[in-house]
Amino acid sequence: MTVAPRISGRPTSSNGASSMHLFWSMPERTSDLIDVRATIEVLEPPPSGRLVFWALQVSFMNGSRAMGAGHFGLQHHPAYPSGGAVNWGGYHSPTSGRSGELDGSPLTAPSALANANTCNFEWHVGLPYTYRIALVRAGVWRGWIIDPVGVPIHVRDLHCEGTSLARPMVWTESFADCDNPSCAVRWSGLEARDFDGNVFQPDEVTVNYQREDDGGCSNTSASVERHGIVQRTNTDRSVPQGDRLPVLS
Repeated sequence: MTVAPRISGRPTSSNGASSMHLFWSMPERTSDLIDVRATIEVLEPPPSGRLVFWALQVSFMNGSRAMGAGHFGLQHHPAYPSGGAVNWGGYHSPTSGRSGELDGSPLTAPSALANANTCNFEWHVGLPYTYRIALVRAGVWRGWIIDPVGVPIHVRDLHCEGTSLARPMVWTESFADCDNPSCAVRWSGLEARDFDGNVFQPDEVTVNYQREDDGGCSNTSASVERHGIVQRTNTDRSVPQGDRLPVLS
């Protein structure tokens, strides 16, 4: 059945959001990654009173077995001071034999909603923030946000039995109406490190959009712009589903 384009109104997905992803194409030898990073700049902030979340996501692995996944990143959240927040949370994978959210340490900053995963964080448009997820000891994965002057801010730790990281991606998840004014972020500095300190960078990313029949908006898009990859809402879709975009250094 053909689904009509959805360019207005709320997304009809189960969580009320429309998402788009950039899956990293990594070299084959990446089974022992322990440190993944990505830099984000908010180019056009969301004008709406709806939540928008921009995250770096990884899977926690024991060999080929997925133990869980975590997502780290800035949020535009109207319930937080200045609308700014940062989240570090995740879920057990079904293959781990457990379910539900991952446990973790307390947040290092206050949370306006007393949410265990999300704390207050005032971010600014047009400035670069680097996300970092790394192993600090067995089963403990730390999330930092590195501010525009290079200061690393420890947000919290997540606890998961994985021994390495895999399947890195970055994404935008917007709870705004499809026809709300456009917002945009630029991603750059995509890289991962292994136990020996070797650095890996994806040559390209694969573009994915949430399908209309899964409730997604039809007017989201990704593009290569000024040494980064931009994700934008409420715009013409210039890059189709499944296309690969080069990662420029």
